[in-house]
Amino acid sequence: MTGAPDRHARATLPIPDVPRPGLTTYDAKDPDTSYPPIEPLLPPSEAPNVLIVLLDDVGFGASSAFGGPCHTPTAERLAQGGLRFNRFHTTALCAPTRQALLTGRNHHSVGMGSITETATSAPGNNSLRPNTKAPLATTLKLNGYSTSQFGKCHEVPVWQSSPMGPFDAWPSAGGGFEYFYGFIGGENNQYDPALYEGTTPIEPPATEEEGYHLTEDLADKAISWIRQQKALMPNRPFFTYFAPGATHAPHHVPKEWADKYAGQFDDGWDVQRERTFAKQKEMGVIPADADLTERHDEISSWDEMPDELKPVLARQMEVYAGFLEHTDHHVGRVIDAIDDLGILDNTLIYYIIGDNGASAEGTMNGAFNEMANFNGMAALETPEFMLSKMDEFGSPDSYNHFSVGWAWAMNTPFQWTKQVASHWGGTRNGTIVHWPDGIDDPGGLREQFTHVIDVAPTVLEAAGLPQPTFVNGVQQSPIEGTSMLYAFKGADADERHDLQYFEMFGNRGIYHKGWSAVTKHKTPWILVGGQLPDFDDDVWELYDGNSDFSQANDLVAEHPELLHKLQRLWLIEAVKYNVLPMDDRSGERVNPELAGRPTLVHGNTQLFFPGMGRLSENSVVSIKNKSFSITAELEVPDDGLSGVVIAQGGKFGGWAVFADEGKLAFDYNVLGIQLFATRSDSVLPTGKHQVRMEFAYDGGGLAKGGDVTLYCDGEQIGAGRVDATQPMIFSADETTDIGYESGTTVSPSYTAATSKLNGKLHWVQLDVGVDDHDHFIDPEERYRIAVARQ
Repeated sequence: MTGAPDRHARATLPIPDVPRPGLTTYDAKDPDTSYPPIEPLLPPSEAPNVLIVLLDDVGFGASSAFGGPCHTPTAERLAQGGLRFNRFHTTALCAPTRQALLTGRNHHSVGMGSITETATSAPGNNSLRPNTKAPLATTLKLNGYSTSQFGKCHEVPVWQSSPMGPFDAWPSAGGGFEYFYGFIGGENNQYDPALYEGTTPIEPPATEEEGYHLTEDLADKAISWIRQQKALMPNRPFFTYFAPGATHAPHHVPKEWADKYAGQFDDGWDVQRERTFAKQKEMGVIPADADLTERHDEISSWDEMPDELKPVLARQMEVYAGFLEHTDHHVGRVIDAIDDLGILDNTLIYYIIGDNGASAEGTMNGAFNEMANFNGMAALETPEFMLSKMDEFGSPDSYNHFSVGWAWAMNTPFQWTKQVASHWGGTRNGTIVHWPDGIDDPGGLREQFTHVIDVAPTVLEAAGLPQPTFVNGVQQSPIEGTSMLYAFKGADADERHDLQYFEMFGNRGIYHKGWSAVTKHKTPWILVGGQLPDFDDDVWELYDGNSDFSQANDLVAEHPELLHKLQRLWLIEAVKYNVLPMDDRSGERVNPELAGRPTLVHGNTQLFFPGMGRLSENSVVSIKNKSFSITAELEVPDDGLSGVVIAQGGKFGGWAVFADEGKLAFDYNVLGIQLFATRSDSVLPTGKHQVRMEFAYDGGGLAKGGDVTLYCDGEQIGAGRVDATQPMIFSADETTDIGYESGTTVSPSYTAATSKLNGKLHWVQLDVGVDDHDHFIDPEERYRIAVARQ
């Protein structure tokens, strides 16, 4: 960096305020009175603006910028004026990649060995970022940057994700971002998202009927913030993190974007891989001598798929391609806004096309509602059902995902997919860096091995800022990534990041100086059944990346001693970065008691009050696979009761106690496929009453049904039956609300606009596995009862 020497000691953050010694006069009018002007804290004079764009669940072979079939003109434009990195790596899963990106540390080092929903008490998997590893945004903010985040935040521990926090891990509190607009969690409904501004839950500014889409909204907010920042603080650089949550499932996009691709995928995924592979070589984004890896037996060929399902499968890919192009379009709007301000040349842009490889969590048939597979109920989505829903894929009436076959094709030319950290198909993502003031080779290709933990030290070096030694009084551990700035200037520069471990759910590997030793342990889409081998029985493979770009030729037989050396090196790195103990459990890790992580609520009772809402599933006592009851005290108006008492989930799975045309109602919605409705025999009488719904679970395993009984003031007023339930999860984004329902609605009997209860609601109590034989709770005793049961 050039210019005047930096006057700040930036290794300690916040930068200490050091008073200037000198003459203190008695009278401010004294001619000897002199103080230096107040100067705002700024980074070094040549520090660039920084924009990091991180897409979700996009494989290396999806974007047209890297030879894929999905048109991404914004990515192509940035690549023409910047650099393509074709050996950039992620962690194989979203939350781990994001925490690694934002801290410059390996994902186990910052407690994010997997997603927050499967956190355990082990240090590498507890989802808690140590305060010795401050986020990049904090470092930049304390050095004078304006900071903002838009979109997905999946780094908040689930027991801290309620509207009450604590907010230490939220972007605009402990995360270092002065402004946040987006959602907390792994995914969201693109038409009806659960949004936060800062730490305050808010509703979307428009409805899907009015043309709302989350990606467009995020781009609008980012553009507005950047414009305002430059209007008010033109001399202060910004750091903006734009992470839209697209193209994670559900694959939601307006129909016209999907229709652009009509018929383009009718030949199936095997043919598409060949086309992409040829295009990648033609473009030069992979070496001319690269090999196309073979399809594994766990992945069906296109010809093996049922003929009646193929039109649905092709439509799934059309929707996904439209979704990615739509996302790239709105990223382009943010880029255009920066260009219009005249600051594009001095804005360091990272366009990371995917936080992991394409997702294979949709089963071989794909999914109309991806929650079906997460609940072990994918068999409900028969080919006949899928065909009947084909025209709804991508619409607000779907919660869709594409087939494993398409995920495999979108990772061309590599093996495997998201979650498989052993192979490049899970961890290699096409990445573009655009910074005209810092790059002398526009349109160039960089082939040095790089990793998402390299982004933070690159930004700091580009800004002329040191890695901090102390942040908020806490001594910091060193950043574990390597700055990529050296590669910006030299295509032939020797790579500096030459050692990197990988691990996710037991899928693991090691990269060292061109060679990689890897072993796949677990198949992502097999969530129910299947037998996992012992870790010591996993079969390792060995690849020479100096001559084998795609990990196509296993050299274990030729170099057994080298394999053993790399296996030992993996173990050393695993110990160093808290990878051990490895944990390949699935269902057990969803259960907080078995996983060993905290829960927000305890016991078998929870008391709610009207107006409470936006409560994630981790904020509510679980009623799955159990008997439970809902009791509420309310006042019925003269014109009859209507609206929601309590609702959990939404149109793609959940349950609700509400009033339907004056009658007490209970609806249980299984995945948006089956709806079981119970109504009272008569309308609720006017005045103050206690209503109650009891669900008696059949038992005998998971996902069983149960009998429903409705009461008013302890007297039975109705009965019904639920034939099946959801055993694991209702939704990744819908919540529990009291006296109304946000997001989509569980029941078609009301809408979000009509869900607000018209009578006065005093309290609601949820009891799990508790049998009150008189079917009535003494209102004066409810607090004592609730506390005793917790």
